Amino acid sequence: MANNRWKLKEAPDQKLVLALSDSLNISHALASILIQRNINNFFEAKSFFRPSRTSIHDPFLMDGMHQASIRVINALTNNEKIYIYGDYDVDGTCSAALMYLFLKELGANVETYIPNRLTEGYGMSIQSIDYINEQNTDLIISVDCGITAVEEIDHANKLGIDVIVCDHHQPKEELPEAYAILDPIKPGCNYPFKHLSGAGVAFKLASAVGDRIGKKNMAFKYLDLVALAGAADIVPLIDENRVLVKEGLELINSNPRPGIEALIKSARMEPGNLTAGQIVFTIAPRVNAVGRLGDANRAVELFTTNDPQKAIELAQVLEDENSKRRTIDEATFSHAIDLVETAINLDTELGIVLHDNCWHPGVIGIVASRLVEKFHKPTVMLTTIDGVAKGSARSIPGFNIYEALQRCEDLLLQFGGHEAAAGLAVEIEKIDEFRIRFNSILKSNMKESDLLPDIHIDAKLAFSEISPKFIRILDQFAPFGPGNMRPVFMSENVSLVYPPRIVGSNHIVTCFKQNGNDKVFDAIGFNLGSFAGRIDKERNLVDIVYTIESINKDGKSFPQIRLKDIQIKEI
Repeated sequence: MANNRWKLKEAPDQKLVLALSDSLNISHALASILIQRNINNFFEAKSFFRPSRTSIHDPFLMDGMHQASIRVINALTNNEKIYIYGDYDVDGTCSAALMYLFLKELGANVETYIPNRLTEGYGMSIQSIDYINEQNTDLIISVDCGITAVEEIDHANKLGIDVIVCDHHQPKEELPEAYAILDPIKPGCNYPFKHLSGAGVAFKLASAVGDRIGKKNMAFKYLDLVALAGAADIVPLIDENRVLVKEGLELINSNPRPGIEALIKSARMEPGNLTAGQIVFTIAPRVNAVGRLGDANRAVELFTTNDPQKAIELAQVLEDENSKRRTIDEATFSHAIDLVETAINLDTELGIVLHDNCWHPGVIGIVASRLVEKFHKPTVMLTTIDGVAKGSARSIPGFNIYEALQRCEDLLLQFGGHEAAAGLAVEIEKIDEFRIRFNSILKSNMKESDLLPDIHIDAKLAFSEISPKFIRILDQFAPFGPGNMRPVFMSENVSLVYPPRIVGSNHIVTCFKQNGNDKVFDAIGFNLGSFAGRIDKERNLVDIVYTIESINKDGKSFPQIRLKDIQIKEI
């Protein structure tokens, strides 16, 4: 952590800060953060702190929505067989469950299909289309996939099956000849918000269908699934995503469906206080695990069951699979670090490309992310499936890994994804050539300094400013996520109440005070164990970068500092 660069954001114009602070009766620090987030006046702040459905855009603004919604209604009217074709991650399974439940409630003849990650891979396939055709299917609705399935949708068309694509991924140059394509980022779509999750696009289709049949608000009962998907898929929690996720979280916390309640309890939590962050770090891994290690239909079954006992049994399956996934994950991560340290010159290679025949395809994406976290370099992890190297790519902020793969397209069998993460396949004998090309692209687009992780600081803060009201308003910034991250503060010349002690594997806990002020705050620093023996309570002051969280002790709420980094000073 010693190599982190601290970057304090430029303070807004003080006149604007004072005006907003006075109009909202909040601290200057919080007003400054609001202005940094383009919230400049009372009315914009009201919309931010009290997001409402009035901020949700008309689904018919999305190109293709008129055709798609009419086609779905015709299928319902004629009792046609509908297949919902999803993906094996949280977004894909939530999208499939949402569309299935919505159509089932309308009396549809509907089934779901989730491809097996290990035997079929991502997205639509000729094999899956043939299976769906054998079920006498008339309409396929793809959710969280389909935008690049040109050949597969041509095949469906030849079989007489209409396909509606609901996706949010980047399209390639050629769009599939689907009956309708719903994707806010496809060329020619003027939908005003471009950052929906796959479940968000599915929700839009459900909303449009409901609107046409006089059930305008029917889709809103499925916002719990949109919230799970949006938080887990790391979409920006701004604009209408903020409304969808906030309302969905309220639904989860007040009246969770049996599957979600069982999932939360199996993770040893209680419904009522679930946050977007807990979805990312606690709930999402359990859902993803069943898709990584086997059949993700079990997640869809969990989300769609009304039987509490069955929900408990399925949630335990997810729990068990996640335990297996963690074991495989740790072994793969350890092996990958050995390869990095023995086979890669980290001083000259800006990217990491690793291949092993025996790695489990279900965990290499997670391990790639962990390697990025450890080494702060764009990373590609590949394993061998049916004689071909397939795997996952993960990036660092500021480098578009999808565009890098585009520039390697002649070496790849296939690829797809977005700026931060992608999947790819390459012939084994071309891995070395791909590694060379990939690093060449990195060297022409990055500087060595880009490989130093940045910590972006929203504001300096004195401990004297942290009051119950400050915490109460700070909590209202939630839900936190990309585009609306939990505010990061810096406090200078802080002293220790007692020396840091190590807990867990490499975490520290301590307590801070500042400048003789009587306010004292508990603090925890994950993976900051190296500081435990370096800070002398009597000889050192420290500058700290941190976020503030509320924790519950004995039924009461207290602020806790979560450290991100420390700089040690001599007294």
